[in-house]
Amino acid sequence: MPLLAPHATDQSLAIMKDDRRIQLTLDSTIQKSLEQLAKDRALAIGPDVSVGILAVDNESGDILAHVGSPDYFDTRRAGQVDMTRAVRSPGSTLKPFIYGLAFEDGFVHPESLIEDRPVRYGVYAPENFDMTFQGTVTVRKALQMSLNVPAIALLDRVGSSRLTARIRQAGANLILPKDETPGLAMGLGGVGVTLNDLVRLYAGFPRQGDTVPLREIVRADDKAEPETRRLLDPSAAWLVGNVLMGTPPPDNAPHNRLAFKTGTSYGYRDAWSVGFDGRMTIGVWVGRPDGAPVPGLTGRTAAAPILFDAFARTGKLPMALAKAPKGTLMASNAKLPLPLRRFRPAGDFVRTGSEQALRIQFPLNGSRIDAYGGGETAQSAMPVKVAGGVMPLTMIVNGIAVGNIDSRRQKLVDPPGPGFVRLTVMDATGAADTVVVRIQ
Repeated sequence: MPLLAPHATDQSLAIMKDDRRIQLTLDSTIQKSLEQLAKDRALAIGPDVSVGILAVDNESGDILAHVGSPDYFDTRRAGQVDMTRAVRSPGSTLKPFIYGLAFEDGFVHPESLIEDRPVRYGVYAPENFDMTFQGTVTVRKALQMSLNVPAIALLDRVGSSRLTARIRQAGANLILPKDETPGLAMGLGGVGVTLNDLVRLYAGFPRQGDTVPLREIVRADDKAEPETRRLLDPSAAWLVGNVLMGTPPPDNAPHNRLAFKTGTSYGYRDAWSVGFDGRMTIGVWVGRPDGAPVPGLTGRTAAAPILFDAFARTGKLPMALAKAPKGTLMASNAKLPLPLRRFRPAGDFVRTGSEQALRIQFPLNGSRIDAYGGGETAQSAMPVKVAGGVMPLTMIVNGIAVGNIDSRRQKLVDPPGPGFVRLTVMDATGAADTVVVRIQ
């Protein structure tokens, strides 16, 4: 007897215990083809490596193929563990949702310029995968190249808690470490997610920003129209898909056929690639089920070739994405409105003259300042250094004005006491920048 979709069978039998006949949404032709693909690629990568593949129909949310492992009976690969439902670190695969929220909020556009330079958020200093920096790039290129610094800069503006809330609102579940709250590191994989949830989220891009529950078991009481949940504004979802369509494909793969994103988790433990066209979304995970590192395992070299091969093996020609929703802004950088031509972190303001935007250079937002090294009575003044802005510059500590910044754009501030302190500088035009530091 042919053995197809054993993981889907196990799950459906556990759910539908009393049913004599269980109907699944799986396409047997696609399922058989992708099972063989997973087995072939796992053998080529290594004896301890597993592969998970999930293919879904964008319109209905029906799962067309569910490959939980390369070989159900391979104990060395933990073949009976369904890797489509295992919680793993997503690497960079959450970045498109950060950019989507930034597009939705209207403070950035794919053709906006953004900086990829060393930056620090308190004690956190994100770096790119190749340990280099690209300088000034377009937002489009930053996402296509999966640059870390621009993604974290946008997440800092969007808000980690808001990203988490929006993803959960769309029907996916993000698993944070015990007692942890959402932080900037989640943009680079500092959170847990399943391939099942990730594919559901990515299917929202070709659906113009709506997600639907993934369905594998056909029930008599199923609704004709699946319940939708909002992920992104239609224009924002389309812009993300348009950007991802231009992501450089793996070697020998066709260009501009699929909108896709790769991801590699810390320590080479998880390699991901999720892509979509106008018809279906496919997600691929590669790694060891026990979470051990696989040196050199990356999303681009291990998972992306499987993704492109999976689309080819479905036997269906790629379907174009829908046209841009009405009102979507399509323009070159030079023709964008002035505030959209260059991304500015919170606190920076657009200037039409020669003056620079006001910014507190020191202390950095989120930093800790040791002003009480010898106990609470051994207080030392805290220096504040400012760049840009129109003089005079007013210094405000916890909402109370404490004088003006001097001509060198510096001021010594007496900290009010141990704990968190909000420092604000306001210039003559009303522009302001604020940092929150911890005094200890």
